[in-house]
Amino acid sequence: MSLPLNPKTFLKGLTGKPVMTKLKSRMEYKDHLVSADGYMNMQLANAEKYIDGASSGHFSQVITGCNNVLYIRGVEEEEEDGEMRELQLLWGFFLKKYIFLDDK
Repeated sequence: MSLPLNPKTFLKGLTGKPVMTKLKSRMEYKDHLVSADGYMNMQLANAEKYIDGASSGHFSQVITGCNNVLYIRGVEEEEEDGEMRELQLLWGFFLKKYIFLDDK
């Protein structure tokens, strides 16, 4: 079982590193996280776009809104083409626990 992480600290730790970002539309980007703002909107650089596991384009810059992101995980540089085993942040969990206030 993994420990809960503060999303802002998690993203700050991934800044400047290679990441895999999956959107709710099932598209994935293998890229480098350039920055994230206070609302968790992210700027990504050198993004390789994948749809259903097949590469479908390269973009020098991508900006994603937090409500479109399913998850983001770090990818160790030497493992970019192999198995990815870094931490994963489920965005739905983040939105529920850290943006919206629970009434409980």
